[in-house]
Amino acid sequence: MNRRDTVLALLALGAAPLTSLAQQQGKVRRIGYLAARSRSTPSNPDPYYDTFVRGMRELGYVEGKNLLIEWRFADGKYERLPGLAAELVRLKLEVIVTHAPPPTEAVRRATSTIPIVCSNLGDPVALGFAASLARPGGNITGLSAIQDDVSPKYLELLKSLIPALSRAAVLTNPGNPSHPILVKRVQTAAQKLGVSVLPVDARNPEEIERGFAAMKRERADAVIILGDTFFIGQRRQITDLATRNRLPAMYSFREDVEAGGLMSYGQNIGDFYRRAATYVDNILKGAKPGELPIEQPTALHLAVNRKTAKTFGLTIPQELLLRADEVVE
Repeated sequence: MNRRDTVLALLALGAAPLTSLAQQQGKVRRIGYLAARSRSTPSNPDPYYDTFVRGMRELGYVEGKNLLIEWRFADGKYERLPGLAAELVRLKLEVIVTHAPPPTEAVRRATSTIPIVCSNLGDPVALGFAASLARPGGNITGLSAIQDDVSPKYLELLKSLIPALSRAAVLTNPGNPSHPILVKRVQTAAQKLGVSVLPVDARNPEEIERGFAAMKRERADAVIILGDTFFIGQRRQITDLATRNRLPAMYSFREDVEAGGLMSYGQNIGDFYRRAATYVDNILKGAKPGELPIEQPTALHLAVNRKTAKTFGLTIPQELLLRADEVVE
């Protein structure tokens, strides 16, 4: 597929008309959703899954009327994903939706025929999810974050805020297949900046706690929190530990900055969940996932928290404030 064909395909995907309720009410569409985190609760608000449901509603699919969603939640325990994926496959659904590489990998291992739509595929080519962005070729499509490309920027931004930065910790989840790729890219960027990198693995709340203790013990100057669905669910714990241990932290999502994190740089992940509904709609109308181009974000969002910076005794340079899309006071 050449560039012109790719652009036309993406335009067609984005311009899909709203489906009329009258057309949809004659048949209940059955899809699955494999989620690595838990469903949102008042004490742990997580708006992303609801954003997907709203996206489906905007296209005429109303859960409980003409749409049945089989939800499966791993509650942050990635080892549960293969069993949950197998459950969904046995239900013979029309589409299975995921939201990150770990659940996508679990469903891919369970089926090569049911279409899979993911709202955040990481680097789909490097991870083996697709032959190319323009033409995935298999049963997986959706949206791809460009965290792989921006991860070196994390160090650059931290260095602009902490000129004496010499050692940066990187919090990773061993269950996330994207993280080894990201760590290598951060390490490559760190060599050019004269910064050493300390990878710290954590796959449960206890390991996160111990990980921050290790960062402090090893005298890290700052920490990069790689994008991960489990880490999103532990957002409050991570931001609190970063503050308690006086470790300036760089995140992937602006919501982390709203929760008290220092700085974030990345795409609007909520919009990814909404856009995933468009892919589901196209597949339910007969499109083949292998022929739907994987979409990448066109804009990145830089957010900084001025109050958190003061807590760390840091002064945000004027140049960084001017670059920021959002400053939380």
